[in-house]
Amino acid sequence: MATTTPDNLGIKQLKRSDLVAEEIKRLITDKNLSPGDRLPRESELQAQFAVSKGTIREALKSLEVQGLVRISTGPTGGGTIVEVPLDRTLQFLQNYLFFKEVTIEHIYTVRQMLEPELAAGAVPHLTEADFEALEHSIACCDPTSSRADLLSQRREDVNFHDILAAANPNPFLRFNCELINEMIRQLIVFGNRTPQAEHRRFGEANAAIHREITQAARARDAEKVRRLMAQHMADAASSVKRMKGRLQGRLILDADTLRRPAAAGGKRAA
Repeated sequence: MATTTPDNLGIKQLKRSDLVAEEIKRLITDKNLSPGDRLPRESELQAQFAVSKGTIREALKSLEVQGLVRISTGPTGGGTIVEVPLDRTLQFLQNYLFFKEVTIEHIYTVRQMLEPELAAGAVPHLTEADFEALEHSIACCDPTSSRADLLSQRREDVNFHDILAAANPNPFLRFNCELINEMIRQLIVFGNRTPQAEHRRFGEANAAIHREITQAARARDAEKVRRLMAQHMADAASSVKRMKGRLQGRLILDADTLRRPAAAGGKRAA
């Protein structure tokens, strides 16, 4: 009887450079390094892990692609730790969801679950500076007071939610909500046939509920904030559906490309 070994179980064997990349991550954790800190020089890493210069460079390149390290060349070059930006994370998520046929309905279903908890959890931690930022956001997204174009107003709607997210102490909940916000900001478009009056009504309704949420948060009424946000998310989902919002192309699209001006066939909004 043949002996079963890892080689014939179909287990993927990591390349040596991948193993070194994982060890460098462990080194970052063990030394409690933060964004902006420098990694040891290539020669030091090479000696520490007993591998070739090529393996070290391949490992560092892998970490750079992941967004964890920035590599510079020259006499003072090397690896510098960076915080992975949200748009890079969104690109990875877009790749994962490429064949999943994600719809706006799917996104808003998850948003309705998470946003009320995010907002309620933020209430005890909101500062006066946060409240000023929330009120400024409301003024910028309200069609009755803002002179900005409708696209900018809708983007400002999402900024309101980002301010609440930043105040929530739960990093995993915050990450998921910020990621959804970024998807809405970059990927949802409305067709040019959507009447301007409909966009205006949407903006006015958003500004009104944002004011109520801010007032409840100032009163430190987390339960009321949760209830208002649940109502807001349900109304927003209905409005986007009524305005025939859609996702722009497949989610594979590069985030940098999506920041370019929208084509004539539609307006990007949130």
